[in-house]
Amino acid sequence: MLKRRTVLTSAALAGLPLAVPELALAQSRKDQIVIAMTLEPPGLDPTAGAASAIAEITQYNIFETLTKINSDGSVTPLLAESWEVSPDLTTYTFKLRKGVKFQNGEPFNAQAVKFSFDRAGGEKSTNKDKRTFAAITTQAVDENTVVILTKEIDPDFPFLLGQATAVIVEPKSVNDNATKPVGTGPYKLENWVKGSSVTLTKWDGFRNAAAIKLRRATFRFIADPSAQVAALLSGDIDAAPRGITGRQVPPLQANPNLQVIISGSRAKTILAINNKKKPLDDVRVRRAIAAAVDRKAVIQGAVDGLGVPIGSHYVPSAPGYVDTTGVNPYNPDKARQLLKEAGVTNLELTMTLPPPAYARQGGEIIASMLSKVGIKTKLENVEWAQWLSGTYGNKNYDLTIISHVEPFDLGNFAKPDYYWGYNNPKFNELYSKYKSTANPKDRLKLLGDIQRLLADDCVHEFLFTPQWVTVAKKGVKGLWKDMPIFVNDLSAMSWA
Repeated sequence: MLKRRTVLTSAALAGLPLAVPELALAQSRKDQIVIAMTLEPPGLDPTAGAASAIAEITQYNIFETLTKINSDGSVTPLLAESWEVSPDLTTYTFKLRKGVKFQNGEPFNAQAVKFSFDRAGGEKSTNKDKRTFAAITTQAVDENTVVILTKEIDPDFPFLLGQATAVIVEPKSVNDNATKPVGTGPYKLENWVKGSSVTLTKWDGFRNAAAIKLRRATFRFIADPSAQVAALLSGDIDAAPRGITGRQVPPLQANPNLQVIISGSRAKTILAINNKKKPLDDVRVRRAIAAAVDRKAVIQGAVDGLGVPIGSHYVPSAPGYVDTTGVNPYNPDKARQLLKEAGVTNLELTMTLPPPAYARQGGEIIASMLSKVGIKTKLENVEWAQWLSGTYGNKNYDLTIISHVEPFDLGNFAKPDYYWGYNNPKFNELYSKYKSTANPKDRLKLLGDIQRLLADDCVHEFLFTPQWVTVAKKGVKGLWKDMPIFVNDLSAMSWA
């Protein structure tokens, strides 16, 4: 927890004389906070879309899960008071918190949990983790007891149940959650001004309302990192989690009115390759693209050095990591040779770039690198909604740069219809074996084999795991130190 005790006005931040009206404003905002977000979510139902921006607003605030993931990656009870796991890791028994209600007055109980998980794994589900929920059977034993039977062993299951895709929804209101979300959390939606902001207000019916310090929180959508810094310095916002770029860090660290937190993460930033498109379905072409890219130069240019190189879809801070950065190293001569071996000349590709700075800046750098080995790359900047529908949804792309923030998402490579179109029976067999292996040491070995296979197949040019920068006024308490998942846990926040 941060324990500094300064509340700052816009005048103080800007170094201007302090006026009495501004001091009064600062004091009146002790129960309010304005938080910058880089991307606006397409909706507010985390069970219906893949955008991490949905969870940044709703998870642990409007909606809650059975378990809670903390900043250090640990898992603790939330809507479940406790749970037990069978020795074979296939049966989980959850004891639910009693007396909890949804924001529309309906009771939270075992039937709501069963409904939520059955829906998430159902035929019509658009849940990003549909495969996970389709592989479980949920039984409502009584009002406060739920038993979950898993077809696949997964010791990380309690962690998965703390993610946004596992929020518990209220059956009667579920169809309106995208615009009128109803959960069991401490905050409810006040308004959503499209293109501008979302405001949440404290729900007085929350079971532990007295412990919630902030009465109102506004999420302002500011795509440009420089604009986020300007908004901080002017006092228009109070915090900018994960939105500031590295080059802006030194002067902000020197500002006595601000706090700067540099966080580790489980995110993987990749140059995603559409494995189903010719000639990208040829591993030699994918390896040529990888050999043309200098990861260290990309990290320096795209995120100002705030990243660690990776060679597969896994990060150094995760258990079972193996260093695969040497599998497809930077080697422009080899890139040209591989293209020649593949019989590919005059290759022209389109690189689709969503709004974040790491993508836009990284795209320019990588396009320049690719041009030096004979690959002409057209850059196409798109808005976030376009990326979600066109690139992620319709798979209409050649290359794209994106950061996958989910901690445990290797299973996406076992989905042949996932947006990158990778389909390798050898991977599917290996991943299935990993999922069904109970012994921790054996699982770690399999994780290493999985990483090496993805690197050898060069499914993508795996770039780096980012380090996220959060900047806030010094008086803001409760900001996360690390980012195992992307959330803004308002229940932990307050002013010093």
